[in-house]
Amino acid sequence: MSPASPTPATAARRVLRPDVGFLLLHPAHFVALGAGAGLSRVAPGTVGTFWAWLSYLVLQQWLGTMQIGLLIAASAVLGWWACTLTARHLGVADPPAVVWDEIVAFWLVLWLAMPMGGWGQFWAFVLFRFFDAAKPGPVGWADRVCKGLGWRGGFGILWDDLVAAFCTLLVIALWRFFA
Repeated sequence: MSPASPTPATAARRVLRPDVGFLLLHPAHFVALGAGAGLSRVAPGTVGTFWAWLSYLVLQQWLGTMQIGLLIAASAVLGWWACTLTARHLGVADPPAVVWDEIVAFWLVLWLAMPMGGWGQFWAFVLFRFFDAAKPGPVGWADRVCKGLGWRGGFGILWDDLVAAFCTLLVIALWRFFA
């Protein structure tokens, strides 16, 4: 980076809405914005979840169950760092463009609920989006407890989506039990 080049923090001050330049400015931005899925002007969380669904279907072609589980665990740790840094650079505790939390959480849903057919995956998607967007009960609580721009805030970005994943999995488990 040359002396005239902006740092991620100074560049972010000029960014009202992240763009491709911001995405490529730092590796954490690329991760946190879901390789660009978070740049969607319409429903970035839904676009990020859809990207998670498609990428999971591709990943399961090459990785076994244990490998996907390890990838999800590593992605959560990587995401904590990336979401923390990106939120700090944007100056917003939980920016809508940060979609890595949706990606990791929906990977977790698919990993634990598979095998399912296309309709089962679709309803898992719909349930997860409901819990993530509406934030009922425990998801709303999780969204409120870890706000901020530090490491706690980065964890908070992920935490409410992991709780939404748990709620989605609970509904799927109850449906399977009673159906």
